[in-house]
Amino acid sequence: MRFPAAAISLAISALIFAVASAQLHFRVRETSSSSSSYLTKEEHWMNQTIDHFSPYDRRQFPQRYYEYLDEFRSPDGPIFVKICGESVCSGISNDYLGVLAKKFGAAVVSLEHRYYGKSSPFDSFSTENLRYLSSKQALFDLAVFRQYYQESLNAKLNKSMDNPWFVFGISYAGAMSAWFRLKFPHLTCGSLASSGVVLAVYNFTKFDEQVGESAGPECKAVLQEITSLVEQRLESNQKELKKLFNASKLSKDGDFLYFLADAAVTAIQYGDPDELCNPLTEAKKAGDDLVEAYAKYVKEYYIDYFGVDVETYDQQQLKKDKISSSSSSARLWWFQVCTEVAYFQVAPANDSIRSSKIDTRQVYIYYVPTSKSLPFLLIYHLDLCKKVFGDDMPGPDVNATNLYYGGKDIAVPAYIIKCHNCGHGSDMRGCPQSRLVPKGDAKNCSSPDAVNKVRQNIITYIDQWLSECQFSGVSAM
Repeated sequence: MRFPAAAISLAISALIFAVASAQLHFRVRETSSSSSSYLTKEEHWMNQTIDHFSPYDRRQFPQRYYEYLDEFRSPDGPIFVKICGESVCSGISNDYLGVLAKKFGAAVVSLEHRYYGKSSPFDSFSTENLRYLSSKQALFDLAVFRQYYQESLNAKLNKSMDNPWFVFGISYAGAMSAWFRLKFPHLTCGSLASSGVVLAVYNFTKFDEQVGESAGPECKAVLQEITSLVEQRLESNQKELKKLFNASKLSKDGDFLYFLADAAVTAIQYGDPDELCNPLTEAKKAGDDLVEAYAKYVKEYYIDYFGVDVETYDQQQLKKDKISSSSSSARLWWFQVCTEVAYFQVAPANDSIRSSKIDTRQVYIYYVPTSKSLPFLLIYHLDLCKKVFGDDMPGPDVNATNLYYGGKDIAVPAYIIKCHNCGHGSDMRGCPQSRLVPKGDAKNCSSPDAVNKVRQNIITYIDQWLSECQFSGVSAM
């Protein structure tokens, strides 16, 4: 499940800055494991509280984190926190944050998000066990980690004053970065929220609209034609159609259409639009079968190169609560989607790329095998939430989420710098992102000058905020 932002912006202030690029995502693939992709992969552990909001529950679980000290200007250099989001955290990636660490003499630390990867409080992901999986609990994890690490560093260096801290995140982790600055302003000088999704949205039609804008009119038209052809073939011969895409396991048409929609988004989102658009527009001009051309892209790029597991779209797989399941991270994120933020990616009323059959309120009619064959109605997204997590799942309360954090009116001063069509998180990751570019090199981005301009502003404001940030035990700001 991926999504682009409705607007492209970079919010920068003495308290927080956020980059909201053309695309945002939520189904995250682990990056390449090659040594050049990481600053460090050495694991460290701390004991974390399971429920930060209970005065009685003192249970703990081991939470994984990483530290990179090669650039640290001991003893008073800044500490940069890279927030790991909704996926396995295998180390500190070698992106633009490493460049910033070198410039500012910073240590870099990264805490794995609770439940993901090796940081699970329980031995199964049953719906009951997931009740402590939320952004609120995860923010408290970061606060406790910040204190734990600072105290450990003080003891190691025999000092009493805290270092200046700065928080970084992309997409959901970008929202976490903004929310951390909002909820714990005394623990950090500021935060960078790249593509930070601070507004929970129920029907996220802007997602599809941004995909179309980023793809361009020619590619958009071809994608729309492909969607129409796919819907037609689903009616006539769905077995052969799904086999063509190596997606025979997706028995539900809705899951299959979601998989195809995400496949198109990915190349644009991760800085590889030509991988998607060039073969499709060429196939259109040549009069080739567009569905077959798209299937070739999906299999070669989305499945083989990008590394997506088709089963993560299968509701039957998402129901499995074994931690070893290949769908574990997807199940975890869907739980957060179904309880907190929604971001249901639905087709806009007009000019849609994705199938309109995938809708929060789209009605599907199935027939109960009774003598009267009475129809009953199912809704794709909310039905998924109930089928995967149980009938008691009410669906996400986005109003409560936005009330808690402030939504677009988050009460933190911010500077906004726009970077049109720069790509999801390209300020930190560079382009393309489907295989991590060392040091976040932006030369292959569609707008490298724009990305570099954003980075110049990032450096300027971090420098300003760190110089203004005075510590006496904790941040005074």
